Order: sequence, then C-alpha cells, then structure tokens
Amino acid sequence: MRAALLSLAFLAGCGHARTPYKPMTWPALDEKLLADAAATYNWKLGIPAPLAIAPDGAVLFRRTAARDFASDLFELRPDGTLRTLATAADLLGAAEERLSNEEKARRERTRTATRGVVYADLSADGATVMVPIGGQLVLIDRATGARRAVDPGGAAYDPHLSPDGAHVAFVRDRALWVIPTSGGPARALTSPPEGHEDAIADFAAQEELGRTRGYWWSPDSRSIVFQRSDLRPVDTIYVSDPRHNDRAPVPFKYPRAGTANAVISIGVTGLDGAAPMMFALPAGVEYLASVTWTEGAPLTALVLDRDQDDVWVLALDPATGTVRTLLHEHDDAWINVNVGAPMWLLDGSGFLWLTEAPGEWVLERRDRDGALVAQLTRPELHLHHLVGVEDRAAIVVRAPDQTRQEVWRVPFDGSAPSRIDAHRGVSNVKQVKHGVIAIETQLSAGGTVVTAVSTTGTRELPSARELPSLVPTTVLETVDLGGRLHNVSITRPRAFDASRTYPVLLSVYGGPHKVNVLDASDTYVMDQWYADAGFIVVRSDNRGTPSRGRAWERAILKDLITVPLEDQIGALRAVAARHRELDLSRVGVWGWSFGGYVSALAVLLRPEVFKAAVAGAPVTDWALYDTAYTERYMKTPQANPGGYASTSALTHAGKLTRPLLVIHGITDDNVHFAHALALIEELYVAGKRAEVITLSATHMVPDPRLNLARERVQIEFFREHL
Repeated sequence: MRAALLSLAFLAGCGHARTPYKPMTWPALDEKLLADAAATYNWKLGIPAPLAIAPDGAVLFRRTAARDFASDLFELRPDGTLRTLATAADLLGAAEERLSNEEKARRERTRTATRGVVYADLSADGATVMVPIGGQLVLIDRATGARRAVDPGGAAYDPHLSPDGAHVAFVRDRALWVIPTSGGPARALTSPPEGHEDAIADFAAQEELGRTRGYWWSPDSRSIVFQRSDLRPVDTIYVSDPRHNDRAPVPFKYPRAGTANAVISIGVTGLDGAAPMMFALPAGVEYLASVTWTEGAPLTALVLDRDQDDVWVLALDPATGTVRTLLHEHDDAWINVNVGAPMWLLDGSGFLWLTEAPGEWVLERRDRDGALVAQLTRPELHLHHLVGVEDRAAIVVRAPDQTRQEVWRVPFDGSAPSRIDAHRGVSNVKQVKHGVIAIETQLSAGGTVVTAVSTTGTRELPSARELPSLVPTTVLETVDLGGRLHNVSITRPRAFDASRTYPVLLSVYGGPHKVNVLDASDTYVMDQWYADAGFIVVRSDNRGTPSRGRAWERAILKDLITVPLEDQIGALRAVAARHRELDLSRVGVWGWSFGGYVSALAVLLRPEVFKAAVAGAPVTDWALYDTAYTERYMKTPQANPGGYASTSALTHAGKLTRPLLVIHGITDDNVHFAHALALIEELYVAGKRAEVITLSATHMVPDPRLNLARERVQIEFFREHL
C-alpha cells in the first residue's frame, strides 16, 4: 500500500525526515465494512428523498436501491399504500443519460450524487407530475399512471412545470424558454444582451446562498420572474481533466475573493412574447438570496450587499415596476440568510422573519408592509431554520444542544410551541405542504427514517437502505474551555484494552454551516472502522460552527483558523486529561474541504500537537476561494490583507516538519485544484515535501472505487506515521 501511495504522489523538494517505521502489530482491517461503505455511498443510498406533496396528502419521493445510484419515482398515498410512478430504466430505456456541463455543475452544487429521477414538479392541483430525464420532459398522470414525453427540441436546463400544468419553462442558450405541455414548439421568452444570461442562478447563489433556481412561475401561471446576470466582469476559470485530453476544458464564471461578482438584476415576463420588465434594484445590492411569489402575497426578493452585513426584503410590483423595501436588517459582522425566511403567510397578510439580533435566532411575524406584529419565540428555543407555514402556525427546526435537531410547531396566537417529530436524533424537514410535513431523521440509536406527519397520523416512507454491520462505540461528552462547553465525540476500538494507550485521530471540519458532533449513531460508522484499526477517534465542534448563538458563530470574523484550531486543540487536551488512554504524543488529524484546510494548517502551525495530517480538497489560500463565502467571514482581501496572509497555508508552507498527505480532485470546481498546486509549489520552493494524490474527481467524489482507495490510503498513512 505504501508503494502504491508513493507511486501516485508528487514528491517536491527535500523536506521533513520521515519518522522511522517501527514494526508493530496493528489489528486486521475490516475489509468487508470498508467495501460496504464504498458500495452504499456510506449507507446513504436507498434513503427516500421527498420531492413534492400533493393536495390529497400523497408524498412523491425518489429512491435508489441500496447499492445503485439510479433513482426511481414513488408515491406514498395517505392510506399508506405505495405506488411506483416511474423507474429510471422505464424512462431512459437503453439510452445512457447525458448531462450538460451546466446540469453537472448544478448537481455538484446541491451535492446530488444520484442519477435517473432527480427532480420532479407537481401541478398545483396534483394531477400532473413532470420529470426531466434524458433530454425529455416526461409528464405523468397521477390518476391513471399514463406517461407521455414532451420533446423540448434541444437543450432544456432546469425545467419547471407551471402551477396550472399547461407549460414547462426552461433555459436554453442563456435565455428563458417555454413549451406548452399540450404540444407545439418551444419559444424563447427573453433575449439577454451579449455577455448576460437569464434565468440561471449564478455560482455564488448556487454554492453559497442555497439557491439553485434562476426563475419562478407566478401563482396564476401567467408570468415568470427571472434573474438576469451580467457575467462580463467575472473571471473565467477553466476546469480540465488531463486524463481525458480529448475533452475540452470546461469554462466556469468563478468570482474569487476580491474580484468582481456577476451584476444581478430581476425581470418579469409574460407568456405573450412582450419584452420583459426589468426592476431597478437599490444601490449596493450585490447578491440575490431568494425570490418568493405565492398566492395572495407580493412578489418578494431577499437581497444582500457585498459584505453581507446588510439585508433587505424587497416587494416588486410587476404591474408598475416599482420596488419598495419591506424590511432592512444590519449586523456588524454578517447576516445569515439561508434560514428559510422570509416566508409569507398563506393568506398573504404578512410574512415570517428570522433574526439573530437578540443573540439567538427568534421568529417574528411581520405585516404586509414589514412592520413587526409579534415576536413568536424566545431565544431559549434555539431555532435553526424556518421550514414551513400553516394556517395558524409556523413549522421550524430547533437545535436544543447543537448535537440534535427537532421539528416544532409555533402557533401564531402566542400559545406555547409544541414538538412534531417523535424520534431522537437529527431531524430535517424536506417538504411542507397541504398539511403534511415530510421529515428525515438520522436516529440517535442508528438508522435513518423518513416520515410524513399530518393531523391524520404518521406514515413512514419505505427505505431500501442497507444498514451498517456494526454499532459504533461512540460516546458524546462536553468539555469546559474557559467557561464554554464544547461537544466532543469519542470512538474507541470495539476490542478496547483499558490497560494501554492509543494513538489519536482528530476527525475535523471546523467551519461554518456544519456540525461534526451529532447525536446520530450512524455518523460514526467510519470513525469506528478507524478506531478498530488501532486508534481512538475524536471529534469536536469549535466556535464558528452553527447552532450555538451569534457570538459563538461570529468568533471567526476576519480569521478562519486561529479560533477553530485553538478550540480543537483545547477540546483534545481536555478529553485526554479525562481519558488517559489517549496518547497525545501520537495525534493525527484529517478532514475534507474546510476540514482539509484545518488539517493542513494544524501540522503547519502546531506540529508539537499534530504529528501527521491528511488534507482532503483543502482551501490553501482564501484569495483563491469564492467571494460570497470567503468575504462573508474574511471580508475582502483589500480590506483584510493581514488576515488573508496569516490564514493561508501558503504563508506557512516553509514551517512543515510533519508528514502531510494532500488528496484533491483535479476537476473540483468548488475548491479548485489550484489550491493544491499552489501549496505544492510553496513547499517545493521552501525545500519541503508532501505526499499528494490526485483524483479524476470533483469535490464530492461519489465513485465507490475512489472512496474505497481513499480510506485504505489514509489508514496506512496514519499507521506509518503514528
């Protein structure tokens, strides 16, 4: 394995001396579990994914087999009966699905690894389902199951069915098009100027703001509001795969920190072919976070400035073209917007808004003009997301202690909130409509369950997921770091020997948006595999991670490494002081993406703590990463040059004295391969050496072969150096 690893590595310079390899007896690897993990995409395949809820309460969902990436479409009826609406094999036949570069990028943005039935739209009356697949727009009659295909006559990116089911809109050649479902040719509704594109969510919106759509149907199906992007100022980055020189490099408009973003505007067009009306957005608006257009409510846009410390809720009038501000909020650090707000009440009389101004998220009810009507929750509820609205209540997700998430109902009349879901673990709401709430829960005791909850009872969406063959030994604890309680997880070998000490592996993420210590057993299955291979695996959540209040999260402002690394080391030492079986003279660290960044900086800045690191797809210099994410926390390189320099792995490359393995996909269009190349060159110039494995893969790496090999390489690397 070591020979295979070195054959894949770029060895640059003549850096650190390797630790002499000391033969010792390591436990045998559980090869079956590793193979199962790779084949099942870490046991994610087979879990039902709700796509829509019909007026009669039926839940439409996609699902793969346990070891297959092809999704089929199913329907769970209110009486609990299950029906297959379409299979990928039926819809595609013998044809191989070919995706455009734009669609591949969108699935990368949404971390969608499956194929086949990925999206589905449902008409407002629930009668018609539209499934885009294989270049066709397949319409399914729910009552009879009859299917017919609408040929768009060419490329059709991001198609969506109108609420009345009479048309499908899509994007072609940077313009918005529409085609009638009854038959007839497709026609263009817009004609963007040169260098512009219509109806496509820009990169910043897709990757960092949680918005993958660039246009939205009006509730009456007569109009479409769309985003227009002037892409001329944005740098073009080319992503190529040297293993396939027969394929042209793929160009991406990628705004790196400190460079120009796309210039965003909003337009609305009817189906009559008239020129669209373009709205004049307020000065200073840089990002379009979301658009909401529901029956009885005004067309609403949520927008941000460049620093993302100001947010506005705008009401847009398609009849007059006027724009007015319903709400403005400022935060001295930054505003988090991907939390489900604003959400209009069903009668259009006002909207719901989440604010962190009190220090924790609270839910507010605003009237139609944006004035505060009532604060519906207190900070003690620890809200996480607003996910739905009913006639008399809001549906929210709360995180009571950061390790768990629960679904609650918050009444508008001021009465006490009540819990909806019944399982302990990490719950997320996938769909809310027509009195049905579709909830996915990663269970504390192991497994994942997806339920449809309504006033008539609870239905479980049938899963095809394969279960892991072991139950992790993981225990969750808290440690006190200067009065702050930090959550940690500890996974020991199943054959744990209390009389000896073990080398330690720190599994890290450490960045915004993600909690790493969860009360969900299956999260730790691969931690257990590493533990059984002769280690103790530890995780912790530092300041800067979500669900612990405004001050906790914003401790990383203008510096994305100092506080996370300080907290990770503090938690590790506190755990070791409590549990003497942890040998802190032999600590390795590994992670992916932001976790890869923390891992690389860990061995560069704190080699007395960390003896070896694996950095997967790491950001190595924030000046190379995108504007919307980086500048939210770091501000621009022009405004914070010292912060960018001190947090860059390139600055500290010459300090490397510990073994470092970098793994990176050469076609990664999120954390571009340029990050790895830049670090390799700085190490080379400094006379240092790292091991580097390049993959013909993107940021996700869903390929079972590559995932299998990655775990084997990582365990061998840590066994050699610890």
